[in-house]
Amino acid sequence: MQIKRRTSEPTDWHAVWRLLKPYWVSEEKWKARGLLATVVVLALGMVYINVLFNEWNRVFYNALESKDLATFKQQLWRFSYLAFIYIAVAIYKVYLTQALEIRWRGWMTRQYMDGWLSGQAYYRIEQAGGADNPDQRIAEDLKYLTNGSLTLSLGLLSSVVTLVSFVGILWSVSGPLSFMLGGQNWVIPGYMVWFAIAYAGIGSLLVAWIGKPLVQQNFMQQRFEADFRFGLIRVRENAESVALYRGEPQEHAQLEGRFEKIRDNWWQIMRTTKRLNVASTFYAQFAIIFPFLVGAPRYFSGAITLGGLMQISSAFGQVQSALSWFIDAFSALAEWKASVNRLSGFHDVVEAARHTESRIKVVRNGTEDITLADLTLALPSGLPLTQPLSSAIGPGQRILVAGPSGCGKSTLFRAIAGIWPYGDGAIDIPQQASVMFLPQRSYLPIGTLRAAVTYPMAAHNYDDADILRHFDACRLAHLAPVLDQEENWSQKLSPGEQQRLAMVRVLLIRPDIVFLDEASSAMDGDTEAALYALLTAELPESTIVSIAHRESVAQYHHLRWQFVADDNGGNAQRDGTRTYRIVPSVLQAAVQPRASQASASRTQ
Repeated sequence: MQIKRRTSEPTDWHAVWRLLKPYWVSEEKWKARGLLATVVVLALGMVYINVLFNEWNRVFYNALESKDLATFKQQLWRFSYLAFIYIAVAIYKVYLTQALEIRWRGWMTRQYMDGWLSGQAYYRIEQAGGADNPDQRIAEDLKYLTNGSLTLSLGLLSSVVTLVSFVGILWSVSGPLSFMLGGQNWVIPGYMVWFAIAYAGIGSLLVAWIGKPLVQQNFMQQRFEADFRFGLIRVRENAESVALYRGEPQEHAQLEGRFEKIRDNWWQIMRTTKRLNVASTFYAQFAIIFPFLVGAPRYFSGAITLGGLMQISSAFGQVQSALSWFIDAFSALAEWKASVNRLSGFHDVVEAARHTESRIKVVRNGTEDITLADLTLALPSGLPLTQPLSSAIGPGQRILVAGPSGCGKSTLFRAIAGIWPYGDGAIDIPQQASVMFLPQRSYLPIGTLRAAVTYPMAAHNYDDADILRHFDACRLAHLAPVLDQEENWSQKLSPGEQQRLAMVRVLLIRPDIVFLDEASSAMDGDTEAALYALLTAELPESTIVSIAHRESVAQYHHLRWQFVADDNGGNAQRDGTRTYRIVPSVLQAAVQPRASQASASRTQ
């Protein structure tokens, strides 16, 4: 299975709708639609109040021109209550828009987290390198998508309604424009409308041409920011290793290199934004006096009053602002489009990881053994790693898996766990058996030590007496006082302590089958021997399969699976890698499990 990395290619509107649609047809659709309808009504209400303000301009300035004190006072009161209503509507429009945004973002975040975490999609994406920085895409790109979609769509709606509401007013109040050209009299009805359309059209084309690079630049900026943040997190998570290696200069150089990409791309954004601001600022400032310049001839000719001129100016401003939605929203559109591109690519990669069938079929059935049928392991590139293996792991068996580094030992465990899709064959696991895998570096969630030791089970499933008894048996008695202390335990505990804590998990959960992938490599020999003896005593009926490089571990197993290079017919593949086969052999174990020795004959 190959998962392709998505870049910043343009996203079509079908892909945009695919991202936006699910929430509006989800189980929350009626609340969402109700909130949206309320926000739309408030937005339309604001447009209507602006229409009333436009009429107020005409009456108020005519009162000033004619020195009509009574009308002047009346219009001041009218302005006051219109302004009060406008402020209340504007406040609740913003408030309810934010409420809708966080509901939408919360729903989409849950959906994307579910998709990313289900079916080990997150693991497959990391293995194949299908998408960079999924954390940033879920945390930030979803925020940009929901915020941008609501802000831009409501802004567009308001602009369209404003245009429809004011274009008629502007047409009627501006009247016709007559002029002589080429010896012929020309008349342009509603001339201010045509001037507004021409003015906004020229400005929009200019801004689109200047700002086009911003989409790609914003896309790359988000990626570089996420890469830099991830580098900082890596240093924090591996602080002790970096300190012991004295790796500060290298880390500094790496982080500086990542920040340099941010700086270079930011300068490109600055240059594009500067050119964009020159055009948009000039456009916005000239729009203030443009209606007066165009309307002045009719005012000074006496065709319209001062109030009429101010009404024309107000109506022109509304029409021009509505037509200029693209210009005003261009930067936000570029940022929104970059987020849409990243989310669309991430969505495709997650879906591919979740739904692409693995050629290694792992199924639960009614057999008592774990059976491997013609199992072949491969690298993500598709090159085979092992020769076909057919074998069985019986109840209570203890098997030691050994071989050179990189031969596929851990990959075999991943395949049995169902998270390694590269290869071929079938793996059958007993239906009712509980299976547990311990990697070399155990995962410890941030929180209480109690939650860390019982992970992935709930902490309340186990009482203190059991936990503390196993702490003592696994030489972790010194951690008993901090059982309910919250820490980042992967940073607080040594590798050896973390591996002993993982052994406590095994003893608490008591699985039927345990796979230990160098799960004792950070322990001293005496502690390792003590814990293997403890596993044998505490879990006498459990199947234990171990990967270990120390030969001393062999005494706790009775069967060895040795990975050996397959030299039949030749050797190395085109890229220099070799294939391996498993050679089984019986060990004379000092600590015998209760499983029948005859089960060793199952391995073929």
